[in-house]
Amino acid sequence: MSPRPADLSTDTEREALVGFLDKQRASLLRKLDDLSDEDARRVPTASSLSLLGLLKHSGIWERRWFQIILAGHEHPAEWPAVDEEEGADFALGANDTVAQWRAFYETQVAINRELVAGMPLETRCAWPKMAGRNLRWVLLHMIEETARHAGHADIIRETLDGETGI
Repeated sequence: MSPRPADLSTDTEREALVGFLDKQRASLLRKLDDLSDEDARRVPTASSLSLLGLLKHSGIWERRWFQIILAGHEHPAEWPAVDEEEGADFALGANDTVAQWRAFYETQVAINRELVAGMPLETRCAWPKMAGRNLRWVLLHMIEETARHAGHADIIRETLDGETGI
């Protein structure tokens, strides 16, 4: 089962931003609890989204936003060096599993938490196209995106088996 985050501390802006992002991250992961790979691949709504595709996309962009765009790390064969079709990060391969992408997502989140722990909120993005943005902006953007995908996941999960609640 996915852990539920402790009560959010909002003593500082950093605690609030990181806490709200962690809450959304946990909400997304909870939607995959006790779900088979087969069900996680299902596309039960009018959209083309599956729970597993949402998890894969979210893990990939966790890495991209914090490690590549913000910190300037390079990952061989990773965006932006590799041209990618629109929506390819949602597409599933035959061997993609919940366990695989959950582990990837959780690893990226752990790396990102450590990466930004001592970084001032005003730290500018290393990627030249985003040099006008800073850590604060990236955290806000990731709260927005992760919450959006957690909402998608909530609808998909309810459609699959009636499980509700973010």
